[in-house]
Amino acid sequence: QVQLVESGGALVRTGGSLRLSCAASGLAFKWSGMRWYRQAPGKEREWVADISSAAGYTYYKDSVKGRFTISRDNAANRLYLQMDSLKPEDTAMYFCNNDGATWPWGQGTQVTVSS
Repeated sequence: QVQLVESGGALVRTGGSLRLSCAASGLAFKWSGMRWYRQAPGKEREWVADISSAAGYTYYKDSVKGRFTISRDNAANRLYLQMDSLKPEDTAMYFCNNDGATWPWGQGTQVTVSS
């Protein structure tokens, strides 16, 4: 079964940048469309960005378009999220999963953006 481990979250100031990483075990990663999700305190988990299995297409939530970039390295079983021009409203726990969210959730990585 695929295991997901997210990392790279931190406390940053408004306008700062972070690069999140998701390490996935198993062979299924390279065949799967992947997503980054986030969950802010008191809110439901929401989708942030999509990437196809071969990275042929990417798609973003409107509020992060132009600021976040999703990418992947199938040889290393890694998913990434480059986050630039961060805003306080980006504060959340960030998770990765396949595009059907069918794998067990990892522990997430906390991103906190101070104003």
